[in-house]
Amino acid sequence: MLMKEYRICMPLTVDEYRIGQLYMISKHSCEQSGGGEGVEVVRNEPDNHPKYGAGQLTEKRIYLSSKLPSWVKAFVPRFFYVTEKAWNFYPYTITEYSVSFLPKFSIRIETRFENNNGDNDNVSSILSRKSVFGDKPTPAENVCFLDILSDPIPEKHYKESEDLSLWQSSKTGRGPLEKGWRDSHKPVMCSYKRVECSFEVYGFQTRTEEFIHRNIRDILLVGHRQAVAWIDEWHGLCLEEVREYERTMQEKTNSKVKCSQNSTDSGLVPRPAFSRSISVTDERSLKKMGVTTAAVPDPSHVTHSPIRLNSTPE
Repeated sequence: MLMKEYRICMPLTVDEYRIGQLYMISKHSCEQSGGGEGVEVVRNEPDNHPKYGAGQLTEKRIYLSSKLPSWVKAFVPRFFYVTEKAWNFYPYTITEYSVSFLPKFSIRIETRFENNNGDNDNVSSILSRKSVFGDKPTPAENVCFLDILSDPIPEKHYKESEDLSLWQSSKTGRGPLEKGWRDSHKPVMCSYKRVECSFEVYGFQTRTEEFIHRNIRDILLVGHRQAVAWIDEWHGLCLEEVREYERTMQEKTNSKVKCSQNSTDSGLVPRPAFSRSISVTDERSLKKMGVTTAAVPDPSHVTHSPIRLNSTPE
C-alpha cells in the first residue's frame, strides 16, 4: 500500500468551498463525459452514519477504459467501470474506489478542510481521535503540497480561463494569484487529503500504485483550480440552489454516458458481454499473479450492498 497526504490551498473559506466543491464536481463530471465514458451517478441521497452523523452519500460509476496505459489494458476488460462511493460529512469526507473484478485493488481518500494555509501538521493526529487518518501524523516525507498556481497539469487540461495567474473574480475581486500567495492571501483554506492506494498483485504493485498517485495528483490540481476559476458561477448560491444544479447536471451527465454507450454498442464493433469480466487468457494470467477475479454483472441487475468498502477523488 502506498499512502500520501496532499495539501491543496485555495483563496476561499471553508464555508465557500462547500458550495464551490459541489458545483465544480458536477460541472467537471459533465464536461468529462461522452463517447461511452465518463461519470454515471447511481445514487445521491442523505445518509446518516452511525459514527459521523448526518451527511450525503453519493455512488458513481466511472467509465474510463480508453484512458488507461497500454500495460494496464493488457489485463483488464475492454469495457469496465470503477465504483466510487463518497460520504460527505463536511468539512470531513471519505471517498472509496473499487473495481468488481479486482478485489485486491482499492483507493481510500479521507479529507479535512480547514481555514489555514496548510501549516497544520497535527491534522492527521487530530482526526485519528475519530479513527480517521490512522494513529499517527503522516510522516513528513509523505506530505505533498500541491500549488494550484504553479504546479504543472497535463496539457490537455489546460485552459487559459482557468490559469490562476491570469484569473480575476468580478464578484469577489480576488486574483490574480502571485508567487507565494498562500502565505499572504486572505482568505485562504487548505484541503488536507490522505490518500491510500493498494494493488496487491506481484510484479504490478509498485508501478500501479505510483501510476494511481500520479493521476490523483493531476485530478486534485485540475479540480481545485476549477473550483477557484469558476467562483463567479457559484459564489452566492445557497446549498439548496447548488443541490438543484447538481441534480440537473447529474441527469445531463448520465444521459451523455448512456447515449454514447448505446450508440457504441449498436455499431459494427461488438462489445464483450457483461457476464464475463475478462478473456480466458487474461484470467489465467491474473490467477498466476494471485488475483481472484469475479464476473462483472449487468449494470441493470446490480444490487447495492450496504457494507462499506475497505478502500480510498474525490
